[in-house]
Amino acid sequence: VFGKDITLLLILNNLSSDHKTVKVDMSASTILYTRRAVAEILKATTSVDLGSKQEKHIRLKIPYSYYGKYLTTDKRIQVTALCGVMNMPGLKLLVEKTIILEDTNIIIKIPRRVVVNKAVTLEISYANPLPEPVNRCVLLVTLMNQQVKIHLARLAPKERSKIYFEFTPRRTGPLQLQVDFSCDKFSHAKGFVTIAVARA
Repeated sequence: VFGKDITLLLILNNLSSDHKTVKVDMSASTILYTRRAVAEILKATTSVDLGSKQEKHIRLKIPYSYYGKYLTTDKRIQVTALCGVMNMPGLKLLVEKTIILEDTNIIIKIPRRVVVNKAVTLEISYANPLPEPVNRCVLLVTLMNQQVKIHLARLAPKERSKIYFEFTPRRTGPLQLQVDFSCDKFSHAKGFVTIAVARA
């Protein structure tokens, strides 16, 4: 989840009966959806002794403070581990993992029944998932081909707040509501909901 530390586990398994020493070069970078690297956020090297048929785990932690300011709107991090067996130069294994961080900070609540030409109130709650305060918060609400920009107060670390939004649907059928939340520390956290508008 965006705003939280990421914990990964690399599992090394020696399938042979010979003792092996494995050198592991680990790195993590923020990337675009095209897989192009934006910034390297972590680099670590370790070596692991593996006995006959032995399995060992390497825990890797990427704190929010490492990735927060380098993350793009794609919210992707690529982690690689290059594993080489000592004294066997040709034996290398590359392990890759792409992590897509989840946004959990927008919740849209709609009444059970929405009727055409009758005013309806929605509850939009939004949160700061970060361990630090955020400023210059803006909600962009898109509905019925119209956009409303709402400037919000500063949010403390991990704070959740809500606003109420009233509108009157002018036709029956499905309506798409989109909410886009941005501030000075992150942008484009999105929430969607489809509203079914019934006849009166």
